[in-house]
Amino acid sequence: MRVLIVDDHPLFREGLRAALASADGIEVVGEAETVGAVPEAVAAHRPDVVVMDLSLPDGSGLEATRRLADQADGGDGVPVLMLTMADDDGSLLAALQAGARGYLVKGAGRDEVLHAVRTVAGGGAVFGADVAARITALLAGTRLREAGQLFPELTAREAEVLDLVARGLDNRRIARELFVAEKTVRNHVTHIFEKLHVATRAEAVARARDMGLGDDERRPEPGGSRPA
Repeated sequence: MRVLIVDDHPLFREGLRAALASADGIEVVGEAETVGAVPEAVAAHRPDVVVMDLSLPDGSGLEATRRLADQADGGDGVPVLMLTMADDDGSLLAALQAGARGYLVKGAGRDEVLHAVRTVAGGGAVFGADVAARITALLAGTRLREAGQLFPELTAREAEVLDLVARGLDNRRIARELFVAEKTVRNHVTHIFEKLHVATRAEAVARARDMGLGDDERRPEPGGSRPA
């Protein structure tokens, strides 16, 4: 069983490699530290499973996971086991939406990690016991992708504005959508930047889309007219 590790912490990769290599039938064939390095690493090493961190220097592991999941739908991809420090419901839900076949929090025991790697590589899906319980609760709820659930630090109106920003609307169009002044929208956007610790609109959009927001294909119309 061929495993590719994607993580930017050398000590963690070393420990994970040692744990995997100590098990019968598992071989770590390669490592990558960034989202950009994943496609080349997968092509070069042809792993049976990718163990992916969520937070990488050049972006989110969700982006790489989504690409691999899209390829898997066509028969050419590789399943992903997410192994991350992120223990919040938003990250878990985003990983599921991106197509991850497993989700473990760093700190999981060796046996749990080995079981997860084998299960995902074999075509199954696996989640830690506490994670599985949270998935059940999430799936039992309604409007799971509501921005307020994914970004609890935002107010309901700020979450609504963020979703519209992620759909590609500018401040003027958002103001028309919400029937508020454009200055009010600018204030909301400023607060969103502060709370999400981002500096630009592009960064805010990337964060929102990583969480599954803004994907309903609604975009500004020519001339700024409001859709029916």
